[in-house]
Amino acid sequence: MTKNIPELYGSHVFNDKVMREKLPKDIYKALRKTIENGTHLELDVANSVAVAMKEWAVEQGATHFTHWFQPMTGFTAEKHDSFISLADNGEVLMEFSGKELVKGEPDASSFPSGGLRATFEARGYTDWDPTSPAFVKDGTLYIPTAFCSYSGEALDKKTPLLRSMEALSREATKVLHLLGKTDVTGVTTTVGPEQEYFLIKKEDYARRRDLVFTGRTLLGTQPPKGQEMEDHYFGALKPCVSAFMHDLDEELWKLGIPAKTKHNEVAPAQHELAPVYNTTNVAVDHNQLTMEMMKRIAEKHGLVCLLHEKPFDGINGSGKHNNWSISTNTGVNLLDPGKTPAENTQFLIFLVAVIKAVDEYADLMRLSAASAGNDHRLGANEAPPAIVSIFLGDELTAVLKSIEDDSFFARQDKEQINIGAAVLPHFAKDTTDRNRTSPFAFTGNKFEFRMLGSAISVAGPNIVLNTAVAEALSQFYETLKDVPAGQMETAVHTLVKDTLAAHKRVIFNGNGYSNEWIGEAARRGLPNLKSTPDVLPCFIADKNKALFTKHHIFTESEIYSRYEIMLENYSKTIHIESRTLTDMVYKDFLPGLLDYTDKVTCAVANRKNVAGLPCTKELQLIHTLSDGYEKITELTEKLATDTATAESMEDALALANFYHDTILPDMEAVRHAADAVEVLLPAGALPYPCYSDMLFYV
Repeated sequence: MTKNIPELYGSHVFNDKVMREKLPKDIYKALRKTIENGTHLELDVANSVAVAMKEWAVEQGATHFTHWFQPMTGFTAEKHDSFISLADNGEVLMEFSGKELVKGEPDASSFPSGGLRATFEARGYTDWDPTSPAFVKDGTLYIPTAFCSYSGEALDKKTPLLRSMEALSREATKVLHLLGKTDVTGVTTTVGPEQEYFLIKKEDYARRRDLVFTGRTLLGTQPPKGQEMEDHYFGALKPCVSAFMHDLDEELWKLGIPAKTKHNEVAPAQHELAPVYNTTNVAVDHNQLTMEMMKRIAEKHGLVCLLHEKPFDGINGSGKHNNWSISTNTGVNLLDPGKTPAENTQFLIFLVAVIKAVDEYADLMRLSAASAGNDHRLGANEAPPAIVSIFLGDELTAVLKSIEDDSFFARQDKEQINIGAAVLPHFAKDTTDRNRTSPFAFTGNKFEFRMLGSAISVAGPNIVLNTAVAEALSQFYETLKDVPAGQMETAVHTLVKDTLAAHKRVIFNGNGYSNEWIGEAARRGLPNLKSTPDVLPCFIADKNKALFTKHHIFTESEIYSRYEIMLENYSKTIHIESRTLTDMVYKDFLPGLLDYTDKVTCAVANRKNVAGLPCTKELQLIHTLSDGYEKITELTEKLATDTATAESMEDALALANFYHDTILPDMEAVRHAADAVEVLLPAGALPYPCYSDMLFYV
């Protein structure tokens, strides 16, 4: 039975309520100042916080603490230390100092660095992030931290995310002050990442070495039924799935994660969880925790949670929708159209800043969603195309068109509003339908970035989005900063109009799945970067290096390190898939095929010898199975040979392209040949479960 939810929620979190109760008033105020304004935290404050945090954690049953960080692996990392220390008399004390709270020193030598550090240099530092609350899990106090090298370079995803949030806050506040909003002292981005996932039986997972090693099935024919009946989406939850979701909600609520919505997704065995929005930094931490808890709680229910973007061929894969918005410290959503001309002015300038940012840095937006797994989804009519565009809806598009044309805007109720240079329009919120084919859609008071893959950290996409919008606002500030107050409205109108004229090519409200859109996008000059190797070089393009270094998000060496890491991860991922597929073919598929062929051959021989039957069809089956064996063997040998060639290549980009252009087609050829034979095999002929077994029996 679920506890009272308000009592349960955040019960394992060192949140503001706990801090108010546990900290002296002056210490609490100093800590809140650091959290809200980014001011430096003095050691005496850290010492007091550490004592209170330790006492609270021990009350929660904690015996250890860990600096929890997000290295460039895409996962989280932690090293646990106990609170115990020995007194002079040999007794054990439970201690935790401000120094231990603020800084840790994990071994950094085995984490990806992309050449930022020599392998033999072991020291790295973790640095407490007070803006993300500490929490207790499994008897350990978890302290969210940044992670850097001995010489100060960022080795994680949190550090550049925090930098991007500060950059956007700084540039947005400057623009708001020009608009007369001098009470605003900071701006925060908020995110609500929707998480899709699959659930299958634990015993099925254990028998599929492709799922164990790669997260996706490398062999397997389509079941007789897939998602074509559209009966799984929002369908009634099966009891075992409902029980899993119930326990997941409770565990997430304890950790202060505002899990809100849960439902069946389109594909069989696929589901989704969506949280309430939170500050971007906290939302990223929460999403990492959510993925971890999904896997852990699934196991308790005899299930396995699959987060790969495309675990099953032929049905929809899993994505992660990044719902992004901007709010002031005074509580105003800057992407809310509002109800007055002044609010409309504010909305329009931030709206066109986003349009400008997405158009100018579409390559980085695409890159932020790039991975070997996500390449299977993008452009496959189950996820947005690889072409980055913006959906605004018909009404909002018409408003912007009228601004561009200096014409009247006729609302749906036919009310005429003058939108000349002197008066900006008063218009209702966009009420049009969502466009699921759009990579970046305006949905009322936020943008939904829909290209993300289900397994990735949402830090990267938000780093790009925050920084690109910060740059647009920085340019707007330079344009408006010397405009007299009495001329500001006209100047803003001109700025909005000129920005729309320059960047309207990225606005598209139609069907992103259509072939016509691909041609139209090309005519508009929009990039179509179809694969991860295609897009990764954009990271080190001059304009993108200039963007990140100008706003102090990455140093140039940090950019190149991430470029190298992403290239390496792509190649390593497909290399593991190639070796796994070869292993499965030789150890699982071919032995099963040969065994069944032998059984059919023996049966035919017996029937011919004993009964004198012609066995024409049986002999055809034997030839088909034998031909399949030969073809699969030849294709697998080619895959193994090409993989060996890849292992000798040294140029990282050339290697990634080789994996994409040669190894992936090799793997697809092996799969196609094997799947053609699998349909002829009886149940149980192969030592692993088929699609029908995995997708319909949870």
